[in-house]
Amino acid sequence: MRDDYDLIIVGGGLSGGSLALALKSSGLRIALLEAITEQQRKASPAGDRALALSYGSVQLLESLGLWARAKQHATPITDIHVSDLGHFGKTRLSAAREKVPALGYVVAARALENEIVSSLADAPVDVICPARLIGLKAGPEKVCVSLKCDGESLTATSSLLVGADGGNSSVRHLLNIEQDITDYQQTAIITTVKPEFDPEGTAFERFTKYGPLAFLPAGNGCCSVVWTQTSENAEMIAGLSESEFIDQLQKDFGSRLGYLELAGPRVSFPLRLIKAKQVVANRSVLVGNAVHQLHPVAGQGFNLGLRDIAELAELLVKNAGNEKDIGLEKLLSSYDASRRKDHDAVTHFTNGLVRLFSNDKTLVAWARNAGLIGLDCFPPGKRVLARHAMGLSGRQPRFGIGRG
Repeated sequence: MRDDYDLIIVGGGLSGGSLALALKSSGLRIALLEAITEQQRKASPAGDRALALSYGSVQLLESLGLWARAKQHATPITDIHVSDLGHFGKTRLSAAREKVPALGYVVAARALENEIVSSLADAPVDVICPARLIGLKAGPEKVCVSLKCDGESLTATSSLLVGADGGNSSVRHLLNIEQDITDYQQTAIITTVKPEFDPEGTAFERFTKYGPLAFLPAGNGCCSVVWTQTSENAEMIAGLSESEFIDQLQKDFGSRLGYLELAGPRVSFPLRLIKAKQVVANRSVLVGNAVHQLHPVAGQGFNLGLRDIAELAELLVKNAGNEKDIGLEKLLSSYDASRRKDHDAVTHFTNGLVRLFSNDKTLVAWARNAGLIGLDCFPPGKRVLARHAMGLSGRQPRFGIGRG
């Protein structure tokens, strides 16, 4: 480890690792700090979580060279079926109609993590692990970080610091950046089921009066389930036996895939909309979950974070090539402004879905079902929704410019 870099990235997971790889041919001196050892990462159940990747995200991962092997572990989403429990409204989206191989893919986080770790081994990046950030101080020309590495206290400087260290971001805490938090009073119950009939590439988004229920094709005829309930209901459901749990899940999902069998552990977490009040500050940038944590409806969270990474990489490569200071306030402000539109659009979209479909009032239910039926019969509207689901509704940044 040297004591001076152009860029220090805190967080070596999916976001931080992707950013380092996007910049590997930029000529920047890069350090990547990760608190979790490789052994801890491999043993962590977090690696088993299913990621719903949009078509746009897959294109970004392809440009990094990460998708070719990760795809072997992924399940394509060829169709999306949206419905409302107890009502007739439905909308169906199709990859064939959009002339793409898949609307998206479902893949275990560990498959991408493994590809990132493997690729970083050959990249000109100083990976410092395990390393924990304990302090930072920004000056007019550099930001100085203090860290603990295997019990040893170290310091380093860089022109720019990137916080890619997740929802409990140390970078955000040390910068004293506050968050806006909206508590949905809902809990997501995550599990895997084996239905009687193979979903064959179809993802289901079924709305109930308590919140959305998603079934995502996860390979081997299984489905990854994200079941939203009120916090009170979720506590009750947590105490159900396996057969009682399946019976309740079956009532909400219906019999479209036949009888359901539990095929994985049940875990749950509270649902909140969390947004950092600042994205940039003092030669520092926050990306991914360090900035935004969304409701899982429509599976937008990781895809939004990947676009953060891609656009930041694009900006840094352009300015590194011009031998500019990549930590200048003017440069970071331009990044903040360019990402704000995407952040606001996705936040309003997901938040609106939650509010609209977690409401069983008669007039609201009638209106939304009329909307679903109308949308299903209106191809231009379905195309707009499909492009949004595929992550192609706005300008698409590209990782590729940072690769040699």
